[in-house]
Order: sequence, then structure tokens, then C-alpha cells
Amino acid sequence: MTMKKGLPMLYRTFTAIILLFFQAVAAQDYSDVDSIVMRYPSGFSSTQKLADKINDDFSGEAEKARAIYTWIALNIRYDLAAMRNGDQVAFRYRGEADRMEKEKAFRISLAQKTIRSNKGICQNYAALFHNLCDMTGLKCLDIPGAAKTNLTQIGKLPQKNDHVWNAVNIGDSWNLVDVTWGAGSVDANTGKFKPNFNDGFFCTPPTLFFLNHFPEDARLSMLDKTPEDFAELPLYYGEYVDSDYEILSPEKGLLPTKTKTVPFRISDLSENDNISYTFSNQNRIIAPQLKRNGNVSEFEVNIGAADRGFLTLFVNNRSVAAYKIGN
Repeated sequence: MTMKKGLPMLYRTFTAIILLFFQAVAAQDYSDVDSIVMRYPSGFSSTQKLADKINDDFSGEAEKARAIYTWIALNIRYDLAAMRNGDQVAFRYRGEADRMEKEKAFRISLAQKTIRSNKGICQNYAALFHNLCDMTGLKCLDIPGAAKTNLTQIGKLPQKNDHVWNAVNIGDSWNLVDVTWGAGSVDANTGKFKPNFNDGFFCTPPTLFFLNHFPEDARLSMLDKTPEDFAELPLYYGEYVDSDYEILSPEKGLLPTKTKTVPFRISDLSENDNISYTFSNQNRIIAPQLKRNGNVSEFEVNIGAADRGFLTLFVNNRSVAAYKIGN
């Protein structure tokens, strides 16, 4: 039997265990861990040398996982050329045990390649995170699935797998991690990778992680959610995932054209936070008048007959969510 390696396969043997023991690690202050890792060399000749360094400096599971996440996010750059090439790897295997053994060998090889080149795509990030977890005594899993990253995906069912992330076991609970997105993003204007450390994708609560990740095995969202639920969501940006506020409404990404006024409600904004929005068919930014109701800020967006395309919401001049106008 031949298996094409577009994305690392899901280890089915772990699925039942994860479903029984999943929760997000309670919010912790990792500033001490981060400050130590920031002093590490930006390059290592092997994963073993980096793993040895982490094992020497940290003993707790959460601290080790965070050290791995931080080093990768700070030092591995997204490889746009490899993304465009879309290379696949295929190998033959005999039975489940042989498949898992060859997958592990592939992952180790990919992790070594990644740490030596300091670049890669999501497969590389996930493989390196997984390999370093193995070498520091942490249980880890690769989770392939679909990511919501584009305006045109609003309202559409997730298609083929185009992304892979991890789950790591800390204190007998499984936690979701996406170190690829923790490293930065591709600038929509320049088309270049923009490094930007984002710890919002480390041990992210499942409800937040689901906003832009739908796993191949829907159970591994750790929620009772369907592809239809995922399709209906707005497009949420990384800035929102790493924020302290919450967009309460609208919950769906499609804004019907027959709805002339759309109420927005956001909780836990600070007094200094600035809200604005824009329509994709207009060249102006609109600053709404906010009404405070306890910790909830409310405003309305008027949708005119000529408004089409997408509405993008900004907090402090940074895009946080986008909605599609019409069907």
C-alpha cells in the first residue's frame, strides 16, 4: 500500500485518549521561560542539541512545551517557495505498525531538515514541534485539517486538508498548539512572510482554536461542532486570538443584504481601544459611536444597498475579523 504524505497522518491510537482528557492549560505567565529561550542561539545543528538545552533548563511539562513553541516561533521562517511548490512524499507500508514507524522516520527527517535550514511550511513546524516533544519527554500528536485564512472561505464548507497543527499533553490533559501561526503571517500587501511572535496559539482553548481550525477528524476540535458550523464563522485574524476582548455578535460571517443595520457587541474592550471598520468596495474607514453597557461595547453598522463584498473590523487599526455581505 502506498501513502501520499501531503500532511502527516492522524495517529488514531491516540484519538480516544485525547477525547477523554482534553482541556486547555490554565493561563500561565511564561515570561521567564520566554526570556531564557530568547537567549538561545538562533540555530542548532540538530534537534538533539536543542532538546538537550531545553531539558537542562526546564523540568516541568508546561515549561518544556512553551520553550519548544517559543524557540520555533522565533527562529523558523515560513518558506513561501515550498508552499507554492506543494511537494508531496509517498512511501509504501505493510500494516498499521509499519505505517506508524515510517511516519515517525519521516517526521524525524523533516524535523532535522527544518532545524538546519531554519525555514519550512506547516508540516515542518508541526514535525519539529512533535520531534522536540518526543525528545523532551512530552506526548504529542499531529492534527491535519483545514484552516480558515481567506475572505472567500466565509460561508463555504472546509475542503481538503491544507494545514497541520499539534496537540501536546501537559499534566494529563491535551492542549492545542499551532506554532506555524505563532511565528507570524504572510503580509497580504507584499506577499512576504512577516515574523511576529504570537503566543495566542499556544495551549489555546478549543472554542477559540475552532474559529480558524477544523480538523480532519472533527472530534479533535474537542467540541460538538460540524463543518457547517465552521463554514458559518467570520474570518478571525491572529490579532483577535491573542486579544483580551471577545466579539459577542454577530456570530455568523454572512451578513444578509436585506439586513440594513447590523448590531455589534464586544466585551472587555479597554477605555483606550479604538474601533473602526471598512467595506471592501469603499476607500474609507468608518469609526462608529460606541455605547458602553457594563463591560460590553455596542455599535451599529449600516449596510447600504450598494455595499457588497466584505466588511472588516479593526481594533486599534489592526484587522481582527471580517464578514461577507450577501450570499
